[in-house]
Amino acid sequence: MKTIDPTVLEGYNAGIERNRLRRGIGIIEFERTKEILLDKLPKPPAVIYDIGGGYGEYAWWLTSLGYEVHLFDISETNIKMSEELANEYPNINLASSEVCDACSVPRPNNSADVILLMGPLYSITEYRKRIFAITECYRLLKDNGLLFSAALTPYGPLLHRITIYHKNNDDKANDLDSPNVISMIERALDDGCYINPERKNSNGLGSSHLHTMKTLKDELKRGGFVTLSVHGVMGGAWLALNLDELLENEETKEILMKTVRMLDNHEEIIGLSGHLLAVSRKDML
Repeated sequence: MKTIDPTVLEGYNAGIERNRLRRGIGIIEFERTKEILLDKLPKPPAVIYDIGGGYGEYAWWLTSLGYEVHLFDISETNIKMSEELANEYPNINLASSEVCDACSVPRPNNSADVILLMGPLYSITEYRKRIFAITECYRLLKDNGLLFSAALTPYGPLLHRITIYHKNNDDKANDLDSPNVISMIERALDDGCYINPERKNSNGLGSSHLHTMKTLKDELKRGGFVTLSVHGVMGGAWLALNLDELLENEETKEILMKTVRMLDNHEEIIGLSGHLLAVSRKDML
């Protein structure tokens, strides 16, 4: 069973995830997510399932901290690429890495202390299948286990295009002039469905489901979880002009990260982040 759009899977299998968290807005996402994980995770050696974990940036980092981490991803290419990171972590090994769908993880009930679900909820466009993926996490987690779920907001595609509108040398600079793009964004703002049928191979955001904080919490509740907190992982820092240059300088990078932390829990503006991370607990009631 493949729960994501074939063009999106094609993109993953073409290797588009390689180094995504090491450039541009990916740097902000990676650094802030690690901060949140370090604040919320139980102490090692806890068992962590990284479901939809790409090629394992988080999995290898957490393994280096002493956790028992199992990496799962729907893309064969991502799982193969995970081996590349071994050179950066000498004398360290993932507990396992294998190809599987987020809705069908080959592990026993109540076998994980923590699950990272930091990709599937926006890659799975059908509501029923997203709930299935969440209930699969419920099955896998031990009593009172923690679930970290990432989501993309419906505001991100519009906000990004506004910041580059008619900016020279950007391939999306004129997107807002297209009625088809406007219609696509309006649909995402209305019901979260972000569909681009003309894109054969997605090099960026392909057909996805985009969540508000409310819809994310509602789906997690439907799947049996109590949401403890929701974080705006990128704040407004990802919209900064000359972002790449700012992130290359440690001083300006830290100032940007400080602004992210400042906005983190302000519900009125959390959608500005474009990227949310919910921390939830398996509800035993």
